[in-house]
Amino acid sequence: MAIAIRQLHPFFVGDVSGIDLRKPLTRDETAELQAAIDHYAVLVFHDQDITDEQQLAFALSFGEREQARGGTVTKKEDYRLTTGLNDVSNLGKDGRPLPRDHRTHLFNLGNCLWHSDSSFRPIPAKYSILSARIVNPKGGNTEFADMRAAYDALDPETKAEIEDLVCEHSLMYSRGALGFLDYSDEEKEMFKPVRQRLVRTHPAHGRKSLYLSSHAGAVVGMSLPEGRLLLRDLTEHATQREFVHVHKWALHDLIMWDNRQTMHRVRRYDQSQPRDMRRATVAGTEPTIAQQAAE
Repeated sequence: MAIAIRQLHPFFVGDVSGIDLRKPLTRDETAELQAAIDHYAVLVFHDQDITDEQQLAFALSFGEREQARGGTVTKKEDYRLTTGLNDVSNLGKDGRPLPRDHRTHLFNLGNCLWHSDSSFRPIPAKYSILSARIVNPKGGNTEFADMRAAYDALDPETKAEIEDLVCEHSLMYSRGALGFLDYSDEEKEMFKPVRQRLVRTHPAHGRKSLYLSSHAGAVVGMSLPEGRLLLRDLTEHATQREFVHVHKWALHDLIMWDNRQTMHRVRRYDQSQPRDMRRATVAGTEPTIAQQAAE
């Protein structure tokens, strides 16, 4: 059966059928999906009842796995998953929903803010591949914003103003917006701000896009209030309904997205019920600017 793709949104998002991700991709399938993710920026696959190992193998078809260190306050000995996938569930090591006052739970609420995965790393993530293993009965939709279309819709003056701007990104910015301010010295060092371009050019097709995230908390060369106001204005622009696709999860859905062309967020859901979502992250290959870390 041949791969077929149906566009779900006027600007982006492809619904993919005709492929079983439990099986290794052929060279032709890999090339077809690579072209599709470059074009659609988000790919949706349904009915993919896969194991962690199969999900990771699928991800490795598109690049190296990103190392998880530096993206969580959860200690290694408390990890629920040991397969190389990122745990973006609301579950503890015992498989039960975390208490509402649990530090990991409070930290993970930052995923409800608009963001691009791993923009807080000197070399940010390329692709994220998220698998729904247990779907929460209420809420928990994931929203995606097309940052290419958002950039295209800016007026020429704004495009000129932001073309060469550089932002500082840190998990402490995004979590601080929700009042999570308590970090150990080790975590403060781990979450030190890094610098990223505000406008990125995609290597495959040359389209420009905004590179925004709740992790971005400062603009180099601007006062803190002025920079944050600009970032807020751009984020409000980029997340207007015309640029956003909403995905309502079904069991065994799998979504792949390009962090260089999109932002996303999860919506609030019933935290007393289990939600098991597992993410494979494909590492980026280069920093967005030569100077990798903020001084």
